[in-house]
Amino acid sequence: MDRPVSLLAGAPDHRPDFSYFTDQELSFAQAFHRSMPQYEETPLVSLRGLAQRLGVKNVFVKDESKRFGLNAFKGLGASFAIARLLWEDLGYTGAPDYAVLTAPEARERARDRIFVTATDGNHGKSVAWAASVFGCRARVYMPKGSKESRVQAIRAINDTPVEVTELNYDDAVRLAAKWAKENGQTLVQDTGTAEYAKIPRDIALGYTTMAAEALEQIKAEGVAAPTHVFLQAGVGSMAGGVLAYLEQKLTANPPDTVIVEPDTVACIFESVKAGGNPVAIGGNPETIMAGLNCGEPNPLTWPVLRDFASYYAACPDWVTELGMRTLAYPHNGDGKVISGESGAVGLGLLVHLCLAPEMRAERQRMALDENATVLLFSTEGDTDPEAYRRIVEAAGSK
Repeated sequence: MDRPVSLLAGAPDHRPDFSYFTDQELSFAQAFHRSMPQYEETPLVSLRGLAQRLGVKNVFVKDESKRFGLNAFKGLGASFAIARLLWEDLGYTGAPDYAVLTAPEARERARDRIFVTATDGNHGKSVAWAASVFGCRARVYMPKGSKESRVQAIRAINDTPVEVTELNYDDAVRLAAKWAKENGQTLVQDTGTAEYAKIPRDIALGYTTMAAEALEQIKAEGVAAPTHVFLQAGVGSMAGGVLAYLEQKLTANPPDTVIVEPDTVACIFESVKAGGNPVAIGGNPETIMAGLNCGEPNPLTWPVLRDFASYYAACPDWVTELGMRTLAYPHNGDGKVISGESGAVGLGLLVHLCLAPEMRAERQRMALDENATVLLFSTEGDTDPEAYRRIVEAAGSK
């Protein structure tokens, strides 16, 4: 029998902490991304047919498979963090400028830099890509069980060296940090510690660009703001960065935010359940949501998730499969969205909450009704094409 979804209510305190990201820092991230010739807004897909079927007012999906040609959103964080490092190497402050950083003299100065990271796939690919853009190189470590398609996608960028370890994700992060320190190179990781905070914070700051785009795109649809936002979490850097942004920009009516994780490695869920102290999930947990298979919360974004989220959900793999199929087979004229295993779990949870009879009480408690405008981020496309085809074709158009 399929495992059920587990839900936990939070107690959000909607008094935003503007010290997390200042308005100036937010403007730096957006200005840098706009300076890149590769930059363009990713689509916000309005699923009107699905909204009608679910009994809500609007469903919007931000399709991050279109970001920088990387098939995932992670390039926003990696590019900004690396650009800021190189910008400071040149003696500048403020928003990094792409044209300056890619000028011949800047590239020559940066050519010996190696940026090291651990990844389940998307982050490592983005670090390799951002490093190559600025004339640098990357080195990538991956956890046990990493899919070969994701390994090869990273190696294909500038012939980046990739080592698939026998470790889980969190231990692969520690190995990457050790190698970087011993070899005098730079760790670019989206989770941090008290001693390693600036780069992870810049990565989370980079992710806010997609939240800024989404709010403007929703406004262009004639809708004031979302009432509900579903954010998937691994270590919680994307979820924490986007949630901090929404809390700061929508102070009058902050949305109810649902943090969504795989139930086998739900470190945010378990941390909240434990009373607000970060909990680590050890061992080698298995989930098809590879990008979310992270067992330790990012301590830098954890307070945001703890204090501002309205609900936390631990979801079995069938939930994201439901989301992938729903987006692959549109309803009533909706556009198709190709969403991978780590991208569709929020949509799958929304569908389950709205349509499953056993979730009626939860749906009512969460006010997922005819007044609800729901925003979701499909953070990746078919990064494992074989698995994607197998999942979406398994049930046909069900």
